[in-house]
Amino acid sequence: MRTDGLYTLVVRTKFVKIPINTPILGKEELSAVTSVVKSGGLTSASKNGGKNVQEFEKLVKDFVKIKYAVSVNSGTAALQAALYALDIKQGDEVIVPSFTFVASANAIASTGAKPVFADILKENFTIDPESIVKKITRKTKAIMPVHLYGHISSLDRIKEITKKHNLSVIEDAAQSLGSTFKGKQTGTFFELGCYSFYPGKVITSGEGGVAVTNNKKLYEKLLMIRNHGMIKGYDSKIFGLNLRLPEISAAIAKIQIKKLPKFIQQRRRNAKLLSDLLSKTKIKTPLERKNEKFNWALYTITTKNRNSVLKKLNSKGIGAAVYYPVPVHKIPIYNTKSKLTNTDWASKHVLSLPIHPNVSTKNIEYIAKTVRDLVHE
Repeated sequence: MRTDGLYTLVVRTKFVKIPINTPILGKEELSAVTSVVKSGGLTSASKNGGKNVQEFEKLVKDFVKIKYAVSVNSGTAALQAALYALDIKQGDEVIVPSFTFVASANAIASTGAKPVFADILKENFTIDPESIVKKITRKTKAIMPVHLYGHISSLDRIKEITKKHNLSVIEDAAQSLGSTFKGKQTGTFFELGCYSFYPGKVITSGEGGVAVTNNKKLYEKLLMIRNHGMIKGYDSKIFGLNLRLPEISAAIAKIQIKKLPKFIQQRRRNAKLLSDLLSKTKIKTPLERKNEKFNWALYTITTKNRNSVLKKLNSKGIGAAVYYPVPVHKIPIYNTKSKLTNTDWASKHVLSLPIHPNVSTKNIEYIAKTVRDLVHE
């Protein structure tokens, strides 16, 4: 058994035939890439980006129903840009769940601010609002709830907390594009939301991300931040970086986002079937709470003897994986002494199973039978 990087536990064997996730690309994406290469316009340093970037951003705005979208070269870059746009800096604190991918905390640390780690709810692995309350200090400037696995954070309660304490919110919606609460897209409930298009997400552009907002001033800042703080020429007005999304990535993303509704429909179908087939076991399967609709980015169960079950599933060709075996507050660069009971429990018990659109009904039935047999051994 080994760790894939530091954060995702999966046993790599030649027998894995049903991967946990996979980019779904076709002739349309290939044609779009070829067109960009033939045009020679691989990127643009203009304020509004290149043709494909602008067209992709419009598609994002239309999909999530928001006024402004600024594409960047990764989900991490989107979080960084959002934090810079809010003027988060050294001496500030941002509350974030420890049970997430390390990028959430690293984006905060990159501004000079301190990530303050909160616990999660055991029921859906998103940040516990009451843990947030306990972590607020006079240095707290923002909260970064993470919609992990496509699950949805407790948005109504978080709104109450931020209103009372006058805090900003950046939604880390890297895994939740297409998840909705009360019919509204995650990532659009507060000042800023951030999405990722890494190959393991529900759609991909290879690498890529988007920050979205309804605030024009924040939008104008985001445009500058992704382009060295410049508006035109070399007139840098504020701190910025090269976070631009290349035209090739934008061309792929344009095709992918048009396919997203179908992808989510297929994921939802697979998730329902798998839940039905596991319903008479002791396994805790994921559930949508009232007014929630997941994009089903990951289908995550909890089980005893997780590592043993993982190893056996992988040996039988099922690419199950663990997101995440090491909570962020315990990795060497942070290594805090925070007592996060649910986070520690989740890191030892969660197990994600494949349900992406390329997983067939026959595959789902095989996964369910294999899981049932293993947990009852």
